[in-house]
Amino acid sequence: MKPAIYRLFTLFFLLLASQALHAQQAPINDAAALGNLKTGKGVFLVDIGDPKKLNFYLEVIQGTHKGMKAQGVEPDFILVYIGPSVKYLTGSPSAETEQETGGLLLDIEANVEKLGKLGVRQEICAVATRVFGVDNDSVFPDLTLVGDGFISLIGYQAQGYHLVPVF
Repeated sequence: MKPAIYRLFTLFFLLLASQALHAQQAPINDAAALGNLKTGKGVFLVDIGDPKKLNFYLEVIQGTHKGMKAQGVEPDFILVYIGPSVKYLTGSPSAETEQETGGLLLDIEANVEKLGKLGVRQEICAVATRVFGVDNDSVFPDLTLVGDGFISLIGYQAQGYHLVPVF
């Protein structure tokens, strides 16, 4: 009988000890990096040639926006789309692009729209749309066409936005 009581007592003690250790762990957050920051200014350079990866990062950026808000920092985000990313940001993609995306275009468009609803400014580079054969009149409505995405990046960084490269 005594060995059963000892095992029960040991089990109970281990359970209490694990609960105490778990309760003492620090919360996972970004407090050290954010400090007393009130606004988080980020300009995301989006240059992705894979539709799955682009869609994934559009979702991640929404999560980053939500995470900053949850930690008391107002996100002020701008996305600048350059390079092959622009092929997936149009209501009139080429047949090749449609085939390549395997139905992801609607998801990408929905994520661009969600970012717009969050107040995220999104720019699309006219140099890239020309190079990749995208009709400027067909880009998603939540996007602002700019002359040169690199110029946007330089300008926003000069205004205090911090570069977040997304490749």
